Amino acid sequence: MECRNTFISPGGRAAFTLVELLVATALSLVVATAIAMLTYFTSRSFVAMTHYTDMNQLSRLALDKMSREIRQARQLTAYATNSLSFLDLDGNPLRFTYDSTERTLARVSGGETTTCLTDCDALQFWIYQHTVKSNTFDCYTPGCLTNARVIQVTWKCSRLILGLEATTENVESAQIALRNH
Repeated sequence: MECRNTFISPGGRAAFTLVELLVATALSLVVATAIAMLTYFTSRSFVAMTHYTDMNQLSRLALDKMSREIRQARQLTAYATNSLSFLDLDGNPLRFTYDSTERTLARVSGGETTTCLTDCDALQFWIYQHTVKSNTFDCYTPGCLTNARVIQVTWKCSRLILGLEATTENVESAQIALRNH
């Protein structure tokens, strides 16, 4: 009696057919594409979170330094929506200026310019009196520059994510009262 092995092809060789090989290659390509897309979007998310955290830290640091100097200033000497000039505690000129083309906020004091903030898309200053409007937290606009006691600053910073137009944004806003008046 003859015994035949049913798992071996009649020619004695076992192999993939062309159709099986194409199906296996297609499935491998789908899995590899899914892994590549997952890796790309995960890395993009990590970069976005890193940018946001970094911008938030730098914005808060700039706001803290600027607030401290504005609070200690003697008086506001010049005002524009993108620039403020003061006399500091020692009577020396102090200026904060936003440059929209360079996207920076600079501090000028004693002939020395220091960049306080970079990647800044928009920045605006407002000045107010210290008198609060009834039933609000808003202050009145001063009639003259010497009556300005409150400075409001708002800015928006952003960075590109992996060279693409999607951005990470951070917005800061604060009202700062001059104390040494």
